[in-house]
Amino acid sequence: MDGISVGSIEEAAKRLEGIVLPTPLAVSRRLSSEYGAEVYLKREDMQEVRSYKIRGAYNLMGSLTQAQRNRGVVCASAGNHAQGVALSASLLKIKASIFMPATTPLQKISRVRAFGGSHIEIKLVGSSYDDASKAAEEYCRKKGSAFVHPFDDYKVMSGQGTVGKEIYDQMGDKLDYVICPVGGGGLISGVSTYFNGKAAHAKVIGAEPQGSPSMYESIRQGRPIMLGKIDTFIDGAAVKRAGSNTFKVVKRLVDDMVLVPEGRVCTTMIELYQNEGIVAEPAGALSIAALGMLEKRIRGKSVVCIVSGGNNDILRYPEIMERSLVYRGLKHYFLIEFSQKPGQLRKFLDKALGPTDDIVRFEYMKKNSKETGPALVGIELAKKEDLAHLLERMAGLELHYKLITLDDPLYEYLV
Repeated sequence: MDGISVGSIEEAAKRLEGIVLPTPLAVSRRLSSEYGAEVYLKREDMQEVRSYKIRGAYNLMGSLTQAQRNRGVVCASAGNHAQGVALSASLLKIKASIFMPATTPLQKISRVRAFGGSHIEIKLVGSSYDDASKAAEEYCRKKGSAFVHPFDDYKVMSGQGTVGKEIYDQMGDKLDYVICPVGGGGLISGVSTYFNGKAAHAKVIGAEPQGSPSMYESIRQGRPIMLGKIDTFIDGAAVKRAGSNTFKVVKRLVDDMVLVPEGRVCTTMIELYQNEGIVAEPAGALSIAALGMLEKRIRGKSVVCIVSGGNNDILRYPEIMERSLVYRGLKHYFLIEFSQKPGQLRKFLDKALGPTDDIVRFEYMKKNSKETGPALVGIELAKKEDLAHLLERMAGLELHYKLITLDDPLYEYLV
């Protein structure tokens, strides 16, 4: 069947019985209280592969004919999709060639290998997902294998749509909003299709990273578009071009799209860990981070946020903390021109810094041939309102400085 429907999603659900975990739908008392709504979390991070991606991968691979299975499958991924394909290959005993960028962390490669075992081969190609995907498609054509696309395939979309079926089975008609993370659009295409057919009153809203708004821009321009440079921090949803098939579904069925700043997502990840003990990956926290941007609309309503995955590398937490502090206005970077004579730093410490301001970064090299020298200074504040007072004191000292903002090229070096 070339397309996606309630029927194709229900067919996928039958195929996935005993393969995927029907994940919990848990009420969040903290978020419900904070937003004046009834907020539920759909815990797809609790799947064996710690994401919903197993649903679409298995549905496609499980629907192949025996002749197709004999020729094997091919996919490209640096993360969750690769794990879903690997586990599906092992369960179905299908040979899978998985293309991953050569820059993929060993931890991710090891997890893919653990799920797939002898049924997979991993090919490390290029330095980006785009490089790996191009190589995978060429290899697929030569071998005559089936390509398991991470999102732009109707079988994959139908498999991801079983998340929506489970939510409907768990909530019935009392649901007002479903918030889905959006990368290529496979998950939201499936979820919106199911709710459009079963509970059209429920509004489906997509949450996309501000730094990689491929679906948002495609909807705005009326056609799938290719973005240039993107912020890849939310790697599970950082896509330069949304799918052609997913675009058609999203344009027709999704009620709204919101762009979520990466720093807000980081703050949400930290809050989820500290309050609920949930280890969400950046894309997994997208839907919850979007709540604050929808606060007026959702007040008094019942809302489901899909926690799409929990494959987060512990080594990323320093950057997550950094981005959160910057987003919340608690950390700022300056280039400050200091006179190159004794006592200037002491003067800055005594008269510019407030009692709760803290220097967390300082880089300076004295140059005797010049009267002044620039220093890179990072300052952490107790509350964001303290910035205005800090700038007033710096102006009183007649310091020449530049506040480094998010759109400054130097910011990428700092964070």
